[in-house]
Amino acid sequence: MTRSPQDAPPARPLAETERTRHRRLREQGSLDRSDLDSILAAGFVCHLGVTVDGTLTVVPTAYGSDGETLYFHGSVASRSLVAAPDAAVCVTVTHVDGLVLSRSVFEHGINYRSAMLFGVPRPVTDPDEKLAGLRCLTEQAAPGQWDYARRPSRKELAATVLLALPLDEASVKIRTGPPEDGDDPDAAREVWAGTLPLHTSWGALVPDPLLRPGIEAPPHLAERAGTPAQEA
Repeated sequence: MTRSPQDAPPARPLAETERTRHRRLREQGSLDRSDLDSILAAGFVCHLGVTVDGTLTVVPTAYGSDGETLYFHGSVASRSLVAAPDAAVCVTVTHVDGLVLSRSVFEHGINYRSAMLFGVPRPVTDPDEKLAGLRCLTEQAAPGQWDYARRPSRKELAATVLLALPLDEASVKIRTGPPEDGDDPDAAREVWAGTLPLHTSWGALVPDPLLRPGIEAPPHLAERAGTPAQEA
């Protein structure tokens, strides 16, 4: 029997740990697992914090999430993590939704959605899981591209380090809404206050200058760009 979304069990809440407990701006914290899922689904670049050769390093890298595991890779961090498989990491994903412009600069802020993940990632060595993880990563950034472009060869797979981090320990924070100084003494000032939303969108496709004539962009890319590709 097919289960409808209304019949699906509610998502389990995020567990609080010493590393994920919201100590500051607790009202912006969320224990809703669906908030974590939506934040991860909305992006494809994370920042990986890891100690490399005794130095704390933050590496931007692409990621993909299947709802249970975060897959990512990054050459510098990957070498360190493979050499020290018990190394703990912190992975962050942040989306900026706008500026919060108050009557005083002290009260200015940002509307945002962020997720911070903690754990010890494991190198993915199983060939089938590695392919699945790379597909997850690719489809997160460019849906439809895995079935369109050539997939990795055995040699390329052997040269690729893919890491998997469970979504078991996460801290989520979200800030929305207007400034919060509308009912304090600064409200009497003749100063405009409000929010300046930030929206991002994809631009027109730009063909590779070496692309052979007559090769058109596939529908999944043309649709995402929203405009016809420039002619090569």
